[in-house]
Amino acid sequence: MKTPGELLHNARLKHGVSQKRLAIRAGTTQSAISRIERDRVSPSVETLRELLRLLGEDLTLGFETRDSGIDRTLNARNLGLTPAQRVQQGLAFAEFVKRNLGGPVKRQAA
Repeated sequence: MKTPGELLHNARLKHGVSQKRLAIRAGTTQSAISRIERDRVSPSVETLRELLRLLGEDLTLGFETRDSGIDRTLNARNLGLTPAQRVQQGLAFAEFVKRNLGGPVKRQAA
């Protein structure tokens, strides 16, 4: 993921616009544009959107579901098991771990 400064810098170079020219268009200073591009300051989303618009670009925001490593289908399947089936599955998994990792598995009396 690129920083706001990288986005602005890349867009400005793509359009062949100097920091000074962009600053004039935006009604700010060249040093303000430089600080943004060097990530010395973080512009608001609205400021970044406007600077990119002045360069002929649109800022688009979005989101994606984060992969948390949780298998929701497995969870749903496990929740469909009876308590006794869950215990059996847990014991079978413990045996699997014991066989493959060599660690002791302690069983509790039922």
